[in-house]
Formats: sequence, C-alpha cells, structure tokens
Amino acid sequence: MDIRLITRDKKRFLPLLLEADEQESMIDRYLSRGELFVLFDEKENPQAVAVVTKEDEGVHELKNLAVAPHCRRQGLGKLMVRFLLERFRKGGVMLVGTGDSPATLNFYKACGFTFSHVEKDFFVKNYDHPILENGKELRDMIYLRQELPL
Repeated sequence: MDIRLITRDKKRFLPLLLEADEQESMIDRYLSRGELFVLFDEKENPQAVAVVTKEDEGVHELKNLAVAPHCRRQGLGKLMVRFLLERFRKGGVMLVGTGDSPATLNFYKACGFTFSHVEKDFFVKNYDHPILENGKELRDMIYLRQELPL
C-alpha cells in the first residue's frame, strides 16, 4: 500500500470520489484547490482517495474520503485518516463535514473527531437532488473536528 499526493489530472479519480460525494459539481468546488491523496495497492490500483482543503490559517477540512466498494471494512479509511492527521500536523484543526448518518459519524468519532457545529440545510441548498443515506434524506451538515498536534 502506498499513499501519494496527486497534483495533475485529478479528475481521473472521479469514479472513486463520487463514492463519497455523489454530485460532480460539488466535487469541482474543492478538487482543484484541495490536495488529493490516493492509496494504491501493489498493482497500482486506487483503493481509497481523500481531498483536504486549507480553509483558513491552521484550519484544514477533509472534504472527501472514499474507499473502493470492494475494499471496504479493511481499515483503509482509518489508515487514510491517520495519514492525513500526520501529514497536516502543524497545530490547528482538521474539520470534516458529513451527513447525519450514525455509521459515518461513528467512523469519524472512532478516528478521534469530536462534534464542532451544524450547518442547517446544507444538503438541501447545495445539491440538485435529495441525498439519501440508508433510506434517510440528509439535510444538515454535521461538522466534526480534531486538534492537530504540533
């Protein structure tokens, strides 16, 4: 397994990015200004992706984290989060926004994130169709945070 920063032709990873954010126009909002990291297997197949943006001085946001469907439940998501927290450790905070889905919230809490704030009606205002997760329509964006050590 090898995690690499991708600086060119980021859209070639769109199918995997769409696993975490199903609207391409939303991905376009952050992909060009964000840092894209891809985890490859021994055969150079992408297994997971993550995009991190700098939102302010000392504030980074994990905008997209996706694991290929056939690779889920193998610890690759947690591996990517640990890598990113180490990569951006210079003090400050890492934010992540997600829908009100227990599985996703529990994943990030298990990675050490804690509740930060809520952005009301984020999914309703920013997506051109209802976003469903486990049969539930998502409305609000739940933000979690983790302090980045020096």
